[in-house]
Amino acid sequence: MTQDAVVLDGRWKGYPLAAAPCAIERIGAQGWNLHRGDLPYPIAVLDAEALEHNLRWMQAFAQSYGIVFAPHGKTTMSQQIFRRQLDAGAWGLTFATVWQASVGIRAGARRVIIANQVVADADFDGLAALLDAHADLRVWFLVDSVAQVERIEHWAQRRNRQTPFDCLLEIGVAGQRTGCRTGQQALALAQRIHDSSALRLGGIECYEGGLAACDLHGDQAAVTTFLDAVRDIAQDCDRAGLFEDEKIILSAGGSAVFDVVAPALRAAVSRPLRGVLRSGCYIAHDHGFYADFLRNIETRAGLDDSLRPALSVWAMVQSVPEPGLALLGCGKRDISFDLSLPQPIRLAPCGATVDAPAPDGWSVTALNDHHAYLRFDPAGPAPVVGDRVALGISHPCTTFDKWAWMPLLGGQGDVVGAITIEF
Repeated sequence: MTQDAVVLDGRWKGYPLAAAPCAIERIGAQGWNLHRGDLPYPIAVLDAEALEHNLRWMQAFAQSYGIVFAPHGKTTMSQQIFRRQLDAGAWGLTFATVWQASVGIRAGARRVIIANQVVADADFDGLAALLDAHADLRVWFLVDSVAQVERIEHWAQRRNRQTPFDCLLEIGVAGQRTGCRTGQQALALAQRIHDSSALRLGGIECYEGGLAACDLHGDQAAVTTFLDAVRDIAQDCDRAGLFEDEKIILSAGGSAVFDVVAPALRAAVSRPLRGVLRSGCYIAHDHGFYADFLRNIETRAGLDDSLRPALSVWAMVQSVPEPGLALLGCGKRDISFDLSLPQPIRLAPCGATVDAPAPDGWSVTALNDHHAYLRFDPAGPAPVVGDRVALGISHPCTTFDKWAWMPLLGGQGDVVGAITIEF
């Protein structure tokens, strides 16, 4: 069953308890408006116009560099968004686990990169079942050790599986995440994969994000040096005849420094090369971590237009217990806090049907499970009980995973649609 067939009701966090059950595709026809009080608080919402802009903008960016786009689905885990990404021209989708990949496949993806190692029997069983159920499906997962290859071979022997899995050789960074640490190690592992009947080597993959420190010129230098080394490994593997597909995949992440990654996904090899960009957070962007990186991207690339923040969480002022402190009904159960605390961005005063920028100097200084501590200058504009405050976030992934659905907002707070989320 696709998520478009889901019926929402009061069991879904953020759905109005007094409203009748409603099919997800009919949410936009209910005439709801955020500022009229039709939805309970807190509520995570997506700006429909910004979402569509980001969808089209990043697809066009990838195409301008002659590469393909396989956006990372773990950001949203929304079938509605997956289909929009595919309809906009995405070559495929990226995921972190076999289970996540199954959601994307149900949404229609037929090229999938699992940007992670697969090592568990149950995951091999699940992946084999997915491939058997969809004759037109291709899935590549990452391999970075002989031990992993041996686990795969042992599984294939016990299951009498004759069809090899597609894989990508992962190149990593010392002291950081997964991946081969040296070119010598990578070439030896590529040879081992080539010699295995359980695997088929399709290309090279890396994740460069850990090298980026939001330094305008330093990020470019560090990431370029790493990607040059990755490209050298791809060429070495090609010269050794270790790739086994018609086109060689060269793939990197690219959420924080996609302007540096995109031009590096090219290499002189003996057969056609497919550069694959895997940015994920672009779809909702943010008001903090990625916004800071984007300013550097805009400077380096000379961009006049780029991504826009689409995701926010609205909360109500429920108490002003002392001068300079207000408590919002929103906390760690509702909004991301892993990279930085949320920040007030919009204010809809109690009873108002329009919103405006939040006053300067307002800040969230702490979160409990269900409370946000809003600090303000008692001599300046002060919130009152019943005010609505929109909070901007850093790192959209860890806000999406706190909700099972989100309304899409048009102008003036009108609810024009909705998505469902599967985490």
